[in-house]
Amino acid sequence: MNFTVTQEKIGAVRADCEIVIVINKQLDHKWVHDKKDLETLNFKGTLDEVAFLPHQHRVYTGVDSLERDEVRIAVSNALHAIAKTNYKSVKIASYVKDCPVTNTKAIVEGSKLGTYRFDRYKSEKEPFSIEEMIISLEEYAEKTLNLDPAKIAVKDAETIAEVTNHAKEIVNTPPDDMTPEALAKYAVELANDLDNVSYFIGDQNFLEEQNMGAFLAVSRASTHAPRLIHLTYKPENAKERFVFVGKGLTYDSGGLSLKPSEHMVSMKADKSGAAAAISILEGAARLKVPFEVHAIIGACENMIGGNAYKPDDVLVAKNGKTIEVRNTDAEGRLVLADCLCYATELKPDYLVDLATLTGACVVAVGEYTTGVMGHSSPLKHAIMSAATKSGELTGSLPFNRYLKKLLKSNIADLSNISSSRYGGAITAALFLDNFVEEPYKEKWIHLDIAGPAYVEKDWGYNQAGASGAGVRMCLYWMKDLAYKASQKNHPHKKEK
Repeated sequence: MNFTVTQEKIGAVRADCEIVIVINKQLDHKWVHDKKDLETLNFKGTLDEVAFLPHQHRVYTGVDSLERDEVRIAVSNALHAIAKTNYKSVKIASYVKDCPVTNTKAIVEGSKLGTYRFDRYKSEKEPFSIEEMIISLEEYAEKTLNLDPAKIAVKDAETIAEVTNHAKEIVNTPPDDMTPEALAKYAVELANDLDNVSYFIGDQNFLEEQNMGAFLAVSRASTHAPRLIHLTYKPENAKERFVFVGKGLTYDSGGLSLKPSEHMVSMKADKSGAAAAISILEGAARLKVPFEVHAIIGACENMIGGNAYKPDDVLVAKNGKTIEVRNTDAEGRLVLADCLCYATELKPDYLVDLATLTGACVVAVGEYTTGVMGHSSPLKHAIMSAATKSGELTGSLPFNRYLKKLLKSNIADLSNISSSRYGGAITAALFLDNFVEEPYKEKWIHLDIAGPAYVEKDWGYNQAGASGAGVRMCLYWMKDLAYKASQKNHPHKKEK
């Protein structure tokens, strides 16, 4: 779908169909032209309510407010309502007088995220005929004819939504087609298509040279060899270094601590952290953020076999710490342990890991929300603030000294699971803390995306399946930091 912004009044814009956003029960608004029809349909304009009037070629979509994520949801709902029509173009007003950027981005993101389909394996694909959306900025244009901010907003929103959809594509791909080798190939091809991006792929020999005993143990029983994927985006005069580490379990059977069969379904989603990290780097390169950005992925399968790692094994991680294995289904933290050691060697200014790490996080904050953990309250606040702008939901979970003690082992430096069933999301993060060197602990954030990464039902503008969790919040965060850095160089400018 192509997007165009115009200063023409919405009534003068030529399109096959019009999307009209209605704020709860405000049917007397000037954009509402079909009040009688809407009253007949008992349409109130509440969030998620949609009324398609084919005889008028209008679709009304409700919101409780013009808050940006409600706009995303409303536009997505409207496009779903007309998805099976033969319309080629739609038009919509921006509904903002002060600044066109926020709602324009929300309209574009809601459109692209909401119309994503994973139909690669469908014999018959459902057609989607809409090719163009025209956004009228008539209220803003009354003040100025400069539409450049809105045009930039459209481009940024398209990029952020597209790379989020790329993450969905990786996650939704079945494990037989997205093995560690296949994920590495995807990363290499992506790097070759992007400016200022390079790659390194570490094979099993490299992992052995790096003494990544925890990572190697998890991958041991799979017929698919592990890969360490390292992508680097390095623009000229990069201001700071961001390192994103992604859990890349292309499939997780639970190992010898075998999952029940119903819990194995959807375990292709255990590579969601990897998909996010790769797509964040892609977004950073396409948005040309002024930072050096790294994506580090531990890609492997956790399978069963005669050579599988076992409960009671003691593993030696890259930093020399020993780990008693008490549950082979707590494997993601083992892979991340070695990858975090590798990541800290890059001396990051910001270190973020993303992982579908614990079911406990889903219990704690629900399946739509990412758990945010770390030592730095300002850093947690910054990324959660960016998440709110992006539309992603987050909840902070606190570290404490008492939970840390639950990871003690009688025979090794630490155990890979807690000795208590409670606080599992936090104890998993505290396990990872052992592999972040002291100078970087205040720069580290752990994002447990186990809840929102893969949900087996539609929600908001997200389809059943992968949501690309973590991508948008991290890109919004970097954009926020880039904007603040630019303001320091131009102190006379006021933040919009």
